[in-house]
Amino acid sequence: MNTESPIALPARHAVPAHWQSALQTCLRAGETAVASVELDLDDSLHFAPGIVVVTDQRLLAKTAGDVEWKTWSYQQHLALAHHDHAGVGTLELHDEIRRLACWRYTLGHNPDALRVIDHFEQQRDAALTGTPVQEPEQAICPSCKAPLPADQEECPICTREIHTPPSTWTLFRLWRFARPYRGQLLAGFLLTLASTAATLVAPYLSMPLMDKVLIPYQNGQQIDVMLVASYLAGMAGAALFAWGLGWARTYILALVSERIGADLRTATYEHLLRLSLEYFGGRRTGDLMARIGSESDRICVFLSLHLLDFATDVLMIGMTAVILVSINPWLALVTLLPLPFIAWMIHVVRDKLRHGFEKIDRVWGEVTNVLADTIPGIRVVKAFAQEKREAARFREANRHNLLINDRVNKVWSLFSPTVTFLTEIGLLIVWAVGIWQVSKGDITVGVLTAFLAYIGRFYTRLDSMSRIVSVTQKAAAGAKRIFDILDHVSSVPESQNPVHLSRIEGRIDIRNIGFRYGNRAVLRGVDLSIKPGEMIGLVGHSGSGKSTLVNLICRFYDVSDGAILVDGVDIRSLPIAEYRRHIGLVLQEPFLFFGTIADNIAYGKPGATRAEIIAAARAANAHEFILRLPHGYDSMVGERGQTLSGGERQRISIARALLIDPQLLILDEATSSVDTSTEKEIQKALDNLVRGRTTIAIAHRLSTLRQADRLVVLDKGQIVEVGKHEELLAREGAYYRLYQAQQRQAENEALADLQDDIV
Repeated sequence: MNTESPIALPARHAVPAHWQSALQTCLRAGETAVASVELDLDDSLHFAPGIVVVTDQRLLAKTAGDVEWKTWSYQQHLALAHHDHAGVGTLELHDEIRRLACWRYTLGHNPDALRVIDHFEQQRDAALTGTPVQEPEQAICPSCKAPLPADQEECPICTREIHTPPSTWTLFRLWRFARPYRGQLLAGFLLTLASTAATLVAPYLSMPLMDKVLIPYQNGQQIDVMLVASYLAGMAGAALFAWGLGWARTYILALVSERIGADLRTATYEHLLRLSLEYFGGRRTGDLMARIGSESDRICVFLSLHLLDFATDVLMIGMTAVILVSINPWLALVTLLPLPFIAWMIHVVRDKLRHGFEKIDRVWGEVTNVLADTIPGIRVVKAFAQEKREAARFREANRHNLLINDRVNKVWSLFSPTVTFLTEIGLLIVWAVGIWQVSKGDITVGVLTAFLAYIGRFYTRLDSMSRIVSVTQKAAAGAKRIFDILDHVSSVPESQNPVHLSRIEGRIDIRNIGFRYGNRAVLRGVDLSIKPGEMIGLVGHSGSGKSTLVNLICRFYDVSDGAILVDGVDIRSLPIAEYRRHIGLVLQEPFLFFGTIADNIAYGKPGATRAEIIAAARAANAHEFILRLPHGYDSMVGERGQTLSGGERQRISIARALLIDPQLLILDEATSSVDTSTEKEIQKALDNLVRGRTTIAIAHRLSTLRQADRLVVLDKGQIVEVGKHEELLAREGAYYRLYQAQQRQAENEALADLQDDIV
């Protein structure tokens, strides 16, 4: 062992710092470490440190029980295998005869383990062939085709959720929704310009009214009634004109803003519906509801009121500044003195408010999340008498919301009075300079009067414009949260060159597929061919990958490896909605919408006739209990179908799937919510309905799958057995053990019931 050789590691695959000194004692001269994975579990699954290192010459490993490093030189049949289950990853080193070593770790280290395998294979092949190792090509995101950064398995574009404070520039992205109304917006702007100009007429006419009427009258001259009448008429006409223009522009822009807000909500909701189930798995319902509802309302109010006020303020300040400079440049310069200080304060306060309002939005999402959790689950809350606990959760979320709002209000309460104070100081300075210029004869009293009238409007608009900083930042925060949804790219994208199938025969080919939830491998190397009209039963322990396989066939998710073909066409090439119209799906947990029973059965086929609805209900053994309801098929089921039993909800969901007459029928634990007698009735109907359809069924009771053409047994994400019920029992393998376990459980339950009856 050479203890002086340096550890040469690429920066992105560096050995953790706390292992480098230990590794230094093991490396040979010139040997370079290229990848490593830390271990945190021992063989008994207790937490213990360890590490596996790949170098350019061999594989090294050291665990908590090892005194010396274990090493394996690269040989032809040396291989690293990887699998994970129940949150534990396993690396196995083996040759052509036996397993040489086994290491375990929690799945947080899974990316490093996969990287170690890649580098191990590269270095082994390079050592055996004598060819240098080539840098792997940069990975490409399958959804957006963007290059993936080093050591990242997820695309930052497709999975991003921007947590940076919102920028005011985000509001300019709303032009995408305002573009269809640019004609009305232009008309509103011109009306704003004209009405603002009309409001500036009155102060301008006050100059001749003061200098040519009032001051001469104080000096003994008679008042020219016609001249006064003309000035007053001009003021009244300007005021009436400004009122009419202001009404028109307010009405037009209010209509436009409401339509922009409606388009924004619609676009956000439609985009949300197009996202994959993976997106919803990491989001709270209340937060998404708040984004589409309150955030879009806030933007609508900003566009209809505050943006209009801001445009009016800017025009008023600009026009007033031009008039003031034209009347007296020096006095105008004095008037504009507070502007730099106010602009600096706006810049400082805007940054603070930007952070504050972004926090307020997130905290408000916490409040709505509590409501979204509690109200749909009110039956569970009451069943476990947790009303006080949920009230405490809401009180805490509300208190947090109040605390964040108080912090923002503290900043805003200081800013607004300070701006008012600066404008008052500016007004006093104008008074002082104006009186000084009048005393010197540089300006008349009328000019000073007009100046003061204009300054009053100028500073009022300046104060109003400074106050709009708050609502602007609120709108920017809301726009950011909405565009976070709109910018998210679905992990199940539509094909750029879709293949259209007018009808589906039902042949399904599953070719060596793999799928991962984050770092956890759920399916690995699954191969299966299903003939048209064949009934397949999926069985296995909980977590073996049955429902995941069904989700992949329905294309709720896309496979990580391999492909799924229907009638010889990769389902990723088919339009998603067009493909799913050929699938009838009955979920393990039936979900009904608020409405009538008939509406729920016809959900997949809204134009279905009453006769078609009744036929589907009969096939699902639901017709009789529906007729016993007060209003039959027009009975309201309540939200989530709470007025019906679990078995009744399941039968309606089965009828809903059967009504669309699908070629592919998928039953995901379809009879799990019904009793044994009801299950038998449903099974009789299903025996007739599966004829001519390709059916994939998952059942927790194995006895319900005896009529399946083939049973597919899954274990740890892999297919371990395929065959008929009798064949698999005869093999006495994985299916046999599952069946025996269920039989024993059923016997124990029957014995317990008998004992209860005797007692």
